[in-house]
Amino acid sequence: MAPNIATARRVELPELLDFLRPRHHGLLSTMRADGRPQLSPVTCGVDEGGRIVVSTYPERAKARNARRDERVSICVLSDDFNGPYVQVDGRAEVLDMPEALEGLVEYYRCIAGEHPDWDEYRAAMRRQDKSLVRIHIERWGPIATGGFPARLVND
Repeated sequence: MAPNIATARRVELPELLDFLRPRHHGLLSTMRADGRPQLSPVTCGVDEGGRIVVSTYPERAKARNARRDERVSICVLSDDFNGPYVQVDGRAEVLDMPEALEGLVEYYRCIAGEHPDWDEYRAAMRRQDKSLVRIHIERWGPIATGGFPARLVND
């Protein structure tokens, strides 16, 4: 069996967004007050404005940290752990109820499609007092896969 060779492919924003849209698993990194990173596994999507969106609660560390320091990073993963991934850096905007409500509808749509009862969904989001983190993309790394460096495979 041939070994997997690591890849790192640089892309422009439209191709990045195409890569992100079908992938909904990520690790969101925010900064704690002491400057150390705080990581949260999240479900994420891409809204119509090209922002990465994450649903949360106002008291969660990711929301508190992003309010204090808007600089965040997210590593978006493929469903297959060995599949391609990308790190995206940006600025976070945290929306709370009631401003978050329509953004949460868009979040649901970009991940799961149409809800059978949008009134019920909106009521649940209000009742749960959900928040939405929008990540405005500023830069990103290559779309990468793990594996051996090519130099080891060619030797």
